[in-house]
Amino acid sequence: MKTMRIITFLFTLVLATSMSAQTAMQVLDKTAAVVGRKGGASANFHLSSTKFKPTNGTFSFKGRKFHAKTPQSEVWYDGKTQWAYLASTDEVNISAPTQAEQMSMNPYTFLTIYKTGYQMALKTVGSNYEVHLIAQNQKRTIQELLITIGKDYLPKVIKMRQGKAWTTITVSNFQAKKLSDSTFRFNAKAYPQAEVIDLR
Repeated sequence: MKTMRIITFLFTLVLATSMSAQTAMQVLDKTAAVVGRKGGASANFHLSSTKFKPTNGTFSFKGRKFHAKTPQSEVWYDGKTQWAYLASTDEVNISAPTQAEQMSMNPYTFLTIYKTGYQMALKTVGSNYEVHLIAQNQKRTIQELLITIGKDYLPKVIKMRQGKAWTTITVSNFQAKKLSDSTFRFNAKAYPQAEVIDLR
């Protein structure tokens, strides 16, 4: 009888975990459908981390492409190449960014990574969903994510962990709009005096 109770408990636990993961996937799928529209979108963000000073900015995105602007810098990413302009030095650095570097400027990068190599859990916090992602391979650049999503399936807060450091991105004023691909590429004519440094 005791053995049967243990088996029943374990079965219930496995079933509950499976249902939670499936529900987390459904929430993220719906979020990806709302946010990842083909035309593009824009939003405001507040970025804070244990590794650098907090900042505010705006960003636009379309699929994997994004453009972000803060008082200190401006970043363009066309899905392959990233251009980062630093106002303090009047320099533009060209690079092929890592997943974590992309996410620090485009909080919606999680929309392309959640289906590969992450365990998921879901809970309701107030009127929001909270999705918890943990990388199955802890050598990934982003080991853990906590994503707060409204009932309208728009992300509100994205927290990501790299090693022991956490970065928090608070998102507001989401607006769907049609964006040209040129939005996500650096225009040298707009920065004629900038020094271009290729780091690839």
